Amino acid sequence: MTRVDLNLLPALDALLTERSVTGAARRLKLSVSATSRTLTRLRAVTGDRLLLQAGRTLVLTPYAEQLSQRISALTHEVEGVLSRTEHQFDIATLEQRFTLRVGEGFIDQLGAALMDRIRRTAPGVQLRFAPKPNWNAQPLREGAIDLEIGIVKTSAPEVRTRLLFRDRYVGVCRIGHPLLSERSISVEQWAAYDHVMTSRTGEAESSIDAAVEPPNGRRKVRMVVPSYTSAMQLTRHSDLLAVVPHSCVGNSFVPDYAAANGLQCFELPVPIPAFNISAIWHSRLDHDPAHCWFRAEVLDLCLEAYPRNLPQASPPLHR
Repeated sequence: MTRVDLNLLPALDALLTERSVTGAARRLKLSVSATSRTLTRLRAVTGDRLLLQAGRTLVLTPYAEQLSQRISALTHEVEGVLSRTEHQFDIATLEQRFTLRVGEGFIDQLGAALMDRIRRTAPGVQLRFAPKPNWNAQPLREGAIDLEIGIVKTSAPEVRTRLLFRDRYVGVCRIGHPLLSERSISVEQWAAYDHVMTSRTGEAESSIDAAVEPPNGRRKVRMVVPSYTSAMQLTRHSDLLAVVPHSCVGNSFVPDYAAANGLQCFELPVPIPAFNISAIWHSRLDHDPAHCWFRAEVLDLCLEAYPRNLPQASPPLHR
């Protein structure tokens, strides 16, 4: 392997991620001229220009686009093989920050319970909850996100998943809402009231919204908000109705969460399928001791919180 210089891997990773020689130099702690020379070497080794000028910015060539899907994981794996030293993994002395990308409902319902669980065994661990504007897998590839919790909406082959629990949608309204006086709620009665819709992107229509539409009409959506927690707060102080995941209205730790917040949930009068909530991470973390421990803690927490919503047979924590 006389032609292979493994020192080029971190440089290639930085250049393809930053798409800027200056940005890559800053990340590598090198001068811009040294990074530019490294790019020249990479072009010679790969036989591809990798980065092309497009106005004032650089864009990736098609070959570089292919490499960008693999290079980050490959760099971490090579670094782990060549530089990792054997050590005894000690949870009690672990000092690490785990970044999670989750919805506001998970933070509201289980954030404190997860922190309490972690603190008992690993007091040096910090949790950071990142916003979840979309389901883009790139932050997992780049290492900006350690673990995502939610619906799997990526087919990226390097992404790993583990089912945490099954969830379903329910209706919510304030306690004492006129709709609750009905012995059974019909589609017509439900659709007669004003609704608040949750849309993370801000769009006025979504796949969930289409699924809960009455068969012979449309709901009167008066408000669109970015989170289920916001929708629940609005229904608490008005006659608006909302559709939220059942996991947002309570669990084994806080079984009376809805009532304590002035809300009552009810079964929707329109059929809508249940869905899976999973842990999602990058394959490079499959066998990392700290990440394996953390994933197990999240799984155990969900087992306690939603014991009836997990199938008996489950896949392993990593594959």
